Amino acid sequence: MGEQPIYSTRAHVFQIDPNTKKNWVPTSKHAVTVSYFYDSTRNVYRIISLDGSKAIINSTITPNMTFTKTSQKFGQWADSRANTVYGLGFSSENHLSKFAEKFAEFKEAARLAKEKSQEKMELTSTPSQESATGDIQSPLTPESINGTDDERVTPEATPNSEPRAETSPNALPFPHSSTINKHWEAELDALKGNNAKLTAALLESTANVKQWKQQLAAYQEEAERLHKRVTELECVSGQTNVIKSQKTELNQTIEELEVTLKAKEEELERLKEEVDNANQLQAQRDSLTQKLQETETRNKDLEAQLSELEQRLESSQAEQETFRNSLKTLLEILDGKIFELTELRDSLAKLIEGS
Repeated sequence: MGEQPIYSTRAHVFQIDPNTKKNWVPTSKHAVTVSYFYDSTRNVYRIISLDGSKAIINSTITPNMTFTKTSQKFGQWADSRANTVYGLGFSSENHLSKFAEKFAEFKEAARLAKEKSQEKMELTSTPSQESATGDIQSPLTPESINGTDDERVTPEATPNSEPRAETSPNALPFPHSSTINKHWEAELDALKGNNAKLTAALLESTANVKQWKQQLAAYQEEAERLHKRVTELECVSGQTNVIKSQKTELNQTIEELEVTLKAKEEELERLKEEVDNANQLQAQRDSLTQKLQETETRNKDLEAQLSELEQRLESSQAEQETFRNSLKTLLEILDGKIFELTELRDSLAKLIEGS
């Protein structure tokens, strides 16, 4: 049967920013179809989403994955193979919950499939392990490291080694202690030489192992890249009907977006008018504020003038009061002088009459 879709929904697709590891980067300009696929031949579940002919999600579900709801309409999961974090924004909380339920269901199915495959591998590998028991239990010897008897270097023969092999059982060891010491010293030197050779061979083997590991990692990376490419090509070739349905959905989405865009344009025009009115009101406010400041300045000037006039009035009133007092005094003096003149006139008149 191959790989077949088993559940589909629509959502906005995001990926985590590889530089900041914090911000979300949209990989689709609008809501796209996100589908769960099941490959019955390999017993694998995958999440796939296409934007046109480009696969923006190609994530194989593994037992260690976790789908997390971060809000009422947004969820995310990490894919270690793709070295990224995917995020999906749904139109409703119900769609998010349904997608999360399917994720948990297929994750459990992937776990069970992995356990079954491991059991099969253990059953198939048991006979080979039993046949190799003798090799595994055999001790590691210098001969196994240095190679075959023809390839490895044998210890240098010493003059004392042959007499040791040909010594009769009846010979006493103590009289020949110096010979035995020389023999063991020669054996020790030979062992030291073998140890040095073994160490060099071990270092060379370690370097070769590291090189082989690097080559193996490169081959695995290349195989993974080729596998992803094959998967993308399989997705593109095996989803013609999905692409057609996506095209219809995209056309509907475009119509909806056009209606939304028209509404947004009308709202934008209304907001522009409100901004113009607000600018006019701001200009009027600034003008009134300036006039108010000018009026306050004039009011302060008038208050200063009024204070000055009050001071001048008080000064003038004081001068008038002084003038009145002086005038009264002058009138009193004048009255006294007139009275004296009157008396003088009467005296003169009496004198004239008496003469």
